[in-house]
Amino acid sequence: MTIAALDPGRDKCGFAVLKDDGKILCQRVIVTENLMTEVNAAKADYGFSRLLIGNGTTSKEAQGRLAQIAALEVIVRDEYRTTELAKKEYWKANPPKGWRRLIPVTMQVPPVPVDDFVAVILARRYLQEIKKIKGEQENGAE
Repeated sequence: MTIAALDPGRDKCGFAVLKDDGKILCQRVIVTENLMTEVNAAKADYGFSRLLIGNGTTSKEAQGRLAQIAALEVIVRDEYRTTELAKKEYWKANPPKGWRRLIPVTMQVPPVPVDDFVAVILARRYLQEIKKIKGEQENGAE
């Protein structure tokens, strides 16, 4: 199973596709005006049928556009604290170099958008929820 996740925004969106084990297959920031083209192309490449979308900026507009894609289930998820967490994930993936390594990353702003990291966080939160539910169902069946 693969799932996609989207952090919608006015000008740019974070987009990611993950396997059910949390492995990232695709992670990028896309221009909002190319949203439909990018999602359709990724759907063809990775075969997902479920897309998680953050409930923040322009979410309703993006949901309306995504509803036009055949065989795609769109699930709205809470984005609480995802930008903060995404900045931490960015610095883990891209540790500061040179003089920047002397300054705590909590005091630095990533030099690029982190919307793609937000999409990964949304997807992983969902996968953890699904795993927890499956575990509870298995334990209840015993």
